[in-house]
Amino acid sequence: MTDERATPPSFEPLPEDWQSALFVVAHPDDIEYGAAAAVARWTGQGKRIVYCMVTSGEAGIDGLHPDESGPLREAEELASAAAVGVEEVEFLRLPDGILEYGVALRRSIAEVVRRHRPDIALTINFRETFGGTTLNQADHIAVGKALLDAVRDAGNRWVFPEQLTDGLEPWGGVRAVWSGGSPQATHAVDVTDTFAAGVASLKEHQAYIEGLGWEGWDPEEFLDGILRGGGQGLGVTHAATFEVFPLGWGD
Repeated sequence: MTDERATPPSFEPLPEDWQSALFVVAHPDDIEYGAAAAVARWTGQGKRIVYCMVTSGEAGIDGLHPDESGPLREAEELASAAAVGVEEVEFLRLPDGILEYGVALRRSIAEVVRRHRPDIALTINFRETFGGTTLNQADHIAVGKALLDAVRDAGNRWVFPEQLTDGLEPWGGVRAVWSGGSPQATHAVDVTDTFAAGVASLKEHQAYIEGLGWEGWDPEEFLDGILRGGGQGLGVTHAATFEVFPLGWGD
């Protein structure tokens, strides 16, 4: 008889021969569903990680007006970032829930890339689904697609040249874009030793989680379920998974 049990995917280890990264996402809390544990590993290695939130997540809590929700969610993200060693968090404050992929979004992200000059750019899953039939959210898709273009725009001095003032220069040094939690992930990083930091980071989004009404939801159990799957494919207890988009020719 044939064993019909599904074989867990196998992941390649992510390279760690880099020193700086820019993590661009649509909302506060996007990074914390698995990727923050990887960030804790990297900041522990002395790498510089900068977070960029394109919105403030102000439309994310049904029972709270955006004027109150936005500042609250920004504060939660600052605390969440600090829990994994990230000291630099930017908020572009574009409108939550209605982000559109296009030139305007590329322009905003390219400017951030040019200022921070990262080796690696990261975002979260921007495929159409989270795997299966669970649809992704429009803001995630728009930001991920725009980031792929913006890291290349940032290296071309004739694209958004109005940004090149006060010493700001083009930056074409981004080696790759990594998309955390993608259903087409090919790589992973061992976060067994930083799992607890990832949980602590997620717990900082208390007001948001309470606003969702997830009664009895356990952040530690939730992350364990996500990161154990990645760990199986890397041969460790917990691992965060990423889809890799190389930016070199023929990579």
